[in-house]
Amino acid sequence: TPIRGADVAGTVEAIGKNVTRFKPGDEVFGQGRGSFAEYTTSGETGLAPKPRNVSFEQAAAVPGAGYTALQGLRNKAQLKPGQRVLIYGAGGGVGTLAVQVAKALGAHVTAVSSPENLEMLRSIGADEVIDYTREDFVDRGERYDVFFDIGANRSLSACRRVLTKDGTYVLVGASRHPIARVIKTILLSKFVSQRLLGFLAKPAPEDLVILKEFLESGKLAPALDGKYSFEQVPDAVRRLGTGKARGKIVISVP
Repeated sequence: TPIRGADVAGTVEAIGKNVTRFKPGDEVFGQGRGSFAEYTTSGETGLAPKPRNVSFEQAAAVPGAGYTALQGLRNKAQLKPGQRVLIYGAGGGVGTLAVQVAKALGAHVTAVSSPENLEMLRSIGADEVIDYTREDFVDRGERYDVFFDIGANRSLSACRRVLTKDGTYVLVGASRHPIARVIKTILLSKFVSQRLLGFLAKPAPEDLVILKEFLESGKLAPALDGKYSFEQVPDAVRRLGTGKARGKIVISVP
């Protein structure tokens, strides 16, 4: 059975003969193969120097979710300074980073999540927060340039109603029937003025450098739901499966 896990932060133990960017002892973060382990492997383009101002746990929380937030908002949504973005499902790993990336890109951010996450979302930069258990974002009468859909459990028509006439909808996640949701999004986009886009992030060395710079400047401060020991990996996976994690779950290997 393949070892699970991709995101990683740690110290370089050994390098291949053609590696030039790193040496043993360097502190790095990025993505590897099978990171739920004491040792993992990675190509040198999959890693970047770990910022000195963040812990290994904080750095490990960034790569995958950071790629999704950065590429989804900057590349797919083409988010511009001053635009208004609604992030639906903002309390999890991708959502908490998306709030901060959107702010770093100069946007006005409205975050939709459950009540226990609202104060945390304000603390990381959300301009407005919506408690979905008490208020429907459709009823607010607000319009957004970008709808960044992580939760993906509201109808496309509801999402489109809060977009400007030429706004952009980016589908990031779909908890139920994901393939059907993506197909519907792509097909409908051909018949409306709004841009409706499906999206899957890809590792990119240049984006890892940008995420590193965001961490160093304080524009990105990963929210951690909890730290688990190596022996507690099953507990960490169960916590992730509840869908109630606030930010990222991190496994700390001694």
